[in-house]
Amino acid sequence: MLTVDFSRFPLAPGDRVLDLGCGAGRHAFECYRRGAQVVALDQNGEEIREVAKWFAAMKEAGEAPEGATATAMEGDALALPFPDESFDVVIISEVMEHIPDDKGVLAEMVRVLRPGGRIAITVPRYGPEKVCWALSDAYHEVEGGHIRIYKADELVAKVRGAGLKPYGSHHAHALHSPYWWLKCAFGVDNDKALPVRAYHKLLVWDIMKKPLATRLAEQALNPLIGKSFVVYATKPHLPRLAETDGVAAE
Repeated sequence: MLTVDFSRFPLAPGDRVLDLGCGAGRHAFECYRRGAQVVALDQNGEEIREVAKWFAAMKEAGEAPEGATATAMEGDALALPFPDESFDVVIISEVMEHIPDDKGVLAEMVRVLRPGGRIAITVPRYGPEKVCWALSDAYHEVEGGHIRIYKADELVAKVRGAGLKPYGSHHAHALHSPYWWLKCAFGVDNDKALPVRAYHKLLVWDIMKKPLATRLAEQALNPLIGKSFVVYATKPHLPRLAETDGVAAE
């Protein structure tokens, strides 16, 4: 289940991609399949080991085209172990709401992104997330849990403030909002509640089968109750120096 829409966020074979806070690796895997040179980074060592196993399995199965590469590594989003301008593309999906210093993370992403490069940022959407917080303290008051809820204009302003140029946005995963509302209402750790189990089966069926009816329903509902808000931006090229700059006066 991808949150980033690659029809709005073009990826070319050979692009150097950083999936920052990759989690289970869903976006990193898709970039690998598209022929990118992928680095999946997360602070969770257990998840990184699983991502590395899946990268190896994909290579063995021939799922990635020739020239594609994939690396999984542990790392700190506030101190990325890469030189300046190392990547053509950076993806950070459902991560910034967990990090107190979100401006610091943005600054690090901008540092490692080349001028002209592209960045995709996804966070939980304000409305559906507020419902979850209202229904359950356990949903967010956990170690490593969500510490803030972004309003769309607030996130876009922070993206601009980091020196990036936003060029598009949208909402995603409307069908998942009711599932999380049910989870919060019946207990986030209570997977046995009948409404939760029934809705989960619906989501699994939808993900596996991708029927037209649910695809159209989600497309219609995304502007209203989409669970995630997605922003796409580019890193501007530095303005060219005037021709006389650096030239000694005659």
